[in-house]
Amino acid sequence: MKNHKILFVCSYPPRECGIATFSQDLIRTLKRCFGSTMDIEVCALENECCDANDYPEEVTYKIDAQELNSFFKVANKLNERDDIGMVCIQHEFGLFGGDYGSHLVAFLLKLDIPISCVFHTVLPNPDKKRTKIMQALDDLSEKLIVLTNKSAEILEIDYHIDTNKIAVIPHGTHIVLWKEKQRLKNRYGFQNKNVLSTFGLLSENKNVETALRALPKILQKFPNTVYLVLGKTHPEIIKRGGETYRDALLSIVDNLDIKDHVIFINEYLELTRLLEYLSLSDVYLFSSKDPNQAVSGTFAYAMSCGNPVISTPIPHSKECLDPSTGILLNDFEDPIGISDAVIDLLEQPFIATSMGKNAFLRMRAFSWENVAISYSDIFQDYLQDSNSLDFSLPPIKTDHIEDMTTDFGMLQFSNFSEPDTSFGYTLDDNARALIAMLMYYKKKRNDKVLRLIEIYMDFIVFCQQDDGLFYNYVDFEGQFTVQNTEVNLEDSNGRAIWALGYVLSHTENLPKSLVTKAENCFKNVMQNVADFNSPRAIGFILKGLYYYQENKPKTQYNQLAETLAQELLRVFNITSDKKWEWFEDYLTYANSILPEALLYAWLITKNKKYKDVAETTFDFLLSQYFMKGQIKVISNDGWFHKRNKRTFHGEQPIEVAYTILSLDLFYRVTHKKKYAKQLHTAFSWFLGNNHLKQIMYNPVNGACYDGLEKENVNINQGAESSLCYLMARLVVEDYPLEVGLKETKADLKLKEGIGFKTLSKRSSKKSALVKTSK
Repeated sequence: MKNHKILFVCSYPPRECGIATFSQDLIRTLKRCFGSTMDIEVCALENECCDANDYPEEVTYKIDAQELNSFFKVANKLNERDDIGMVCIQHEFGLFGGDYGSHLVAFLLKLDIPISCVFHTVLPNPDKKRTKIMQALDDLSEKLIVLTNKSAEILEIDYHIDTNKIAVIPHGTHIVLWKEKQRLKNRYGFQNKNVLSTFGLLSENKNVETALRALPKILQKFPNTVYLVLGKTHPEIIKRGGETYRDALLSIVDNLDIKDHVIFINEYLELTRLLEYLSLSDVYLFSSKDPNQAVSGTFAYAMSCGNPVISTPIPHSKECLDPSTGILLNDFEDPIGISDAVIDLLEQPFIATSMGKNAFLRMRAFSWENVAISYSDIFQDYLQDSNSLDFSLPPIKTDHIEDMTTDFGMLQFSNFSEPDTSFGYTLDDNARALIAMLMYYKKKRNDKVLRLIEIYMDFIVFCQQDDGLFYNYVDFEGQFTVQNTEVNLEDSNGRAIWALGYVLSHTENLPKSLVTKAENCFKNVMQNVADFNSPRAIGFILKGLYYYQENKPKTQYNQLAETLAQELLRVFNITSDKKWEWFEDYLTYANSILPEALLYAWLITKNKKYKDVAETTFDFLLSQYFMKGQIKVISNDGWFHKRNKRTFHGEQPIEVAYTILSLDLFYRVTHKKKYAKQLHTAFSWFLGNNHLKQIMYNPVNGACYDGLEKENVNINQGAESSLCYLMARLVVEDYPLEVGLKETKADLKLKEGIGFKTLSKRSSKKSALVKTSK
């Protein structure tokens, strides 16, 4: 089946303009998110300012935007192809030649390919000629995309375009980490300075002169202020009048005697450097004087870097700014308004910081990854004869886990990506960390990963008490907290046993001292767990017992496994009926642990009853989780009681990850392809296949966000979420997208006998256990 391509028609780097940068960012992210299933080519628009020969490889066509015949030549070539599923136009009136860009209409009339048109500017109150051009583009396009709600409203009211044909996809932003401004200030030499900034290709519409005229009043109260004007002059401005505008700004600086406080950085800044300048800024000034500027990438980038923004009232800022994220000015050329707003924020740094955090939080939904998902939905509608788009697996990164780990253990919570020491540590998180890093160590053996494993192992040893059981809560000073005597710790002890058993099943290449610690801890705790009542604690213990005996084919814990498994069977027999095949009257947290534990019990004891109930209950659980091509785990905002209506949203990464671990086990044991396919669907939840269509991982540091709520993502990145995402990411590595077409890596590992007891298909009727060799 042919994999059709998307052709973008747009300005493109090395041409220096906002739409060129926008297009490249979008295309790069689409390729990164969807890999080989998203095939993209570019037709670059050129003018006399830009006739580049050093385009990147995705540029396969070029059009001289002022020459109508150049459009026709490319249209004829495209019509000869049968592998282009859609042409996506990045539209700005000034990009296309002819009256009001009429060359574009002629080009589209020639094309026999579906069209989507992205309008970066939508001007209100159009004259008849502009209206006619826009309506022609509407007639020739399958979908119209705008970047703000106001633009959609103008299309509908002023241009009489059907609202059902319009999609609103906001301008994308780059994800940055919430970091201390002072560190970046020190690096760039702005210690003890209040930093204001503006960036973008300079033109008169930027209205930087108004911001400059606001500076003297600011300096009277805050003489340690500097104003960064970031960006070179727009090439079109240089073509028409050279550096006249920049020279005028320099004259204003001289006349106001503020040259020691204004820094012009006359460069087209590389992205990393630009984002660092924005991150170190205390206030961002957006002073555009064009009331019809529909959207600004510079404005969006500033908010996404955590800046409180002072902005003139363009449509984009009206939609994004409110008193919690910045200050919206009433007028367009009001230096007093700018100076008063800046002074207000500098006098109240706590309010300014709060605004910056709220802006940072709000703009995360508009990351380029989320924007790419929205575009892919539109493209997919017109690629129905080709293979579906599939998410690519993100690279594995452990940066955040390392940041969250001290020499003592892994901290529990974070504020955004910054570790929060106030809540200290838990045994739960360090047990999960030990498992996750052992899984990673099998793929990447190095001293750094081993050091983390040793830290988490030592934390577990620290938490073990004289009776062999464990405390869970430890403050940042290394003291056990009163919580340990106030809550039931069975689940925490079960997780520790799971982690210890996992260590003892993966002893190769581990220091002998670490293995000895795990062995001693395991034996000391096992004497006190037979009477545990928590079903999930029992589940974790059974997992630990299986892993312990994987390398030690003894029967010393078989009776304990029988006792614990029988307790799970007991509660199942009490509660279950034909419509509710489950262990309890409700579904709560870590649900998949229960059927998974019974399957492990079957692997240990050969009691087929455990396997039967495991499959029955797991299939029941999956029937509650998978719907309409997505996984929807039980909400933490309200457990699902079988007699009540289910609450959706409030989904936690740990639930998705635990389900993935269980799917992995059930697939390896049963070889049923449905489990492998559901595993892939479950992992796609992290990649944006969820009700918000937003990513749940942080591509910058490898972390995972803490929750998928009804209307937003909780972008704190705690230990639990990030560790569970890493475990899921490591598991899904063994499952290629084409699950039904060829063997998974999990199949191959089973054939190779890599550390897994399983039931072969041929001997399944006899329940014969096969121990694979190391």
